[in-house]
Amino acid sequence: MEKMEYKNVLYAVEGPVAMLTVNRPHRLNAVNTATLQELLAAAREAKADDSVRVLILTGSGDRSFIAGADVKEMVENDYLQALAFAKLGQRLCSTLEEMAKPVIAVINGYALGAGCEIAVACDFAYAAEHAELGMPEVNLGIIPGFGGSQRLLRRIPAGMAREMVLAGEAIIAQEALRVGLVNRIYASDKLMAAAQETAILISSKGPLAVARAKDLMRAGLDMPLDAANTLERESFAGLFATNDQTEGMQAFLQKREPQFKGN
Repeated sequence: MEKMEYKNVLYAVEGPVAMLTVNRPHRLNAVNTATLQELLAAAREAKADDSVRVLILTGSGDRSFIAGADVKEMVENDYLQALAFAKLGQRLCSTLEEMAKPVIAVINGYALGAGCEIAVACDFAYAAEHAELGMPEVNLGIIPGFGGSQRLLRRIPAGMAREMVLAGEAIIAQEALRVGLVNRIYASDKLMAAAQETAILISSKGPLAVARAKDLMRAGLDMPLDAANTLERESFAGLFATNDQTEGMQAFLQKREPQFKGN
């Protein structure tokens, strides 16, 4: 498969961690169609790369993660163009959500509209102290289109999700932390280092176990508890047929660090 040439994003792999950065600082990293296509291609590249165990998603500069969708492009959209744009955004968010590898959003400023939707599609988020998050689409006479209103209901208390979407007002990082929209808050100069430390920590664990745990937690949200528990115990038992399980337990008994190979 031929790799896409990236013009609006930066993609790099260092050891087991891939870094994907929206690189449109002149537009506060707002996403247009081309940027969404590149984000999707890079996410798929990380998904297919066996050396990558964690993906970090962020925006360039220190003002914005993703400030939303680029209104300059959207303003002339008709129904079919808007539908295609929403489908592309939803495809990106589903790819981030469903890939076996954990995805960490590093919110270094504004995460508004599409930016908040993309962040919510990641497994969890770390935010800078000055970050602001929100879904202000109603201020433009539209609604979230990348699946954000639905994921937000599954991430934070329903009343808070409804207020954010219906009032269209952003919340500051401390409030986002309080309601569980972000996991941790850091000073700007410590934010990325903290995310990378967590990414390295996750990458040292059994990749088959991490992937199965991520999938189970996602699927279990929409299942009755008994069915989710059945799926969990079957997955638990299934991992005992892997080399990673043997290596992990032998390393524990031998008091050494495990060398997981993902098989």
